[in-house]
Amino acid sequence: MEFIHVLNRGVDKRKIFLDTQDYFRFVHDLFEFNDQQRVNTTFYAFKKSNDIASRNIENRHRKLLVFVHAFCLMPNHFHLLLSPLVEDGITRFMKKLDMGYAKYFNEKYERKGALFEGRYKSVLVTKESHFIHLPFYIHLNPLDLITPEWRNGEIINPKKSRKFLESYRWSSFLDYIGIKNFPSVTQRDFLSKYFCGTRNYKKRIYEWLGESSCMDVKGMVLE
Repeated sequence: MEFIHVLNRGVDKRKIFLDTQDYFRFVHDLFEFNDQQRVNTTFYAFKKSNDIASRNIENRHRKLLVFVHAFCLMPNHFHLLLSPLVEDGITRFMKKLDMGYAKYFNEKYERKGALFEGRYKSVLVTKESHFIHLPFYIHLNPLDLITPEWRNGEIINPKKSRKFLESYRWSSFLDYIGIKNFPSVTQRDFLSKYFCGTRNYKKRIYEWLGESSCMDVKGMVLE
């Protein structure tokens, strides 16, 4: 199985998520567009529950283009860890995802032009050392919002950092540590088995953070 780290950011580093609805929409799109069949990209607004299940899409049979192993959404960019399931699966998935979300965003905010800075960036994971650290790196990205020093191994308040991560909804981290968030969006079997379950994943990621192991992925990650 191939593992691909994918990143895209807003043009001129602009924010691509301006409110909670935008985050929910992108999470919805991660599910909806992961389908070999044609899907609807029409603009719509979440009304009440802001949950992807509210549109009854989880009951539709899908033929997946990719495995979405992990994701993290940040105000002006996003990270994905994907595996293609069909030829050109990632290209097809990312085309639908970027175009679909940009259409939603431009219609909602009455703007025109490109939303993303260009074609998404991607890197093939070829080393086990890269593979081991990458899910942790992706899931720890939200710490940039409160303590960017984490990247240099300088965690001033570990308890506060852990509390923040466990309250941040816009990634797959909660589902990996056993807190139901957006379980239908990701295919977690491979990584969960590799890291020996939810309790061990939580233990390993916090150990990794405390050991400043983020230095190990410098030069191998997309930013």
